[in-house]
Amino acid sequence: MQSHELLREVLKTTSAKQIAADLGLSLSLIYKWAEAPESEGAGGGNPLDRVDLLMQSSRDPRVIHWLCQRFGGFFIKNPRNNTSHPEFLIPATNEIVQEFADLLAVIAAAAGDSRIDSAEARTIRKRWEELKTVTETFVSCCENGNFSGMKDVRPPEGAARGS
Repeated sequence: MQSHELLREVLKTTSAKQIAADLGLSLSLIYKWAEAPESEGAGGGNPLDRVDLLMQSSRDPRVIHWLCQRFGGFFIKNPRNNTSHPEFLIPATNEIVQEFADLLAVIAAAAGDSRIDSAEARTIRKRWEELKTVTETFVSCCENGNFSGMKDVRPPEGAARGS
């Protein structure tokens, strides 16, 4: 689905007039966003296209993580589908157990003094996000019977974890 098509669908259930008022924009601009672009102009035609361009340019997943968090959710990247067989099941299982153990270690270290400061909370959040990603990848691999995708979510050898 194209961004303008999605916006058109949104406008079927949400007041364009209210969106315009909330954003401080003209009603005509809101409707323009829901039209097919006449050309692929620089900067994108609507906010969704602009966010897409920002993601493509920066390649920084924190943008989408921030957006998802603002709306009460989280983003998990879909694993790549490979054609390997389930011989990766044991390493994949070990990976998810290790991620969980890493999270518990971070929590235990942070709670050792019976309080958790903001830096420790950020570290816990980071490990939690990593565990969710590995777990979603594992579940997807289970559904596909292909566990080679687990290697795509592991940090490079020697990379710092949990910091």
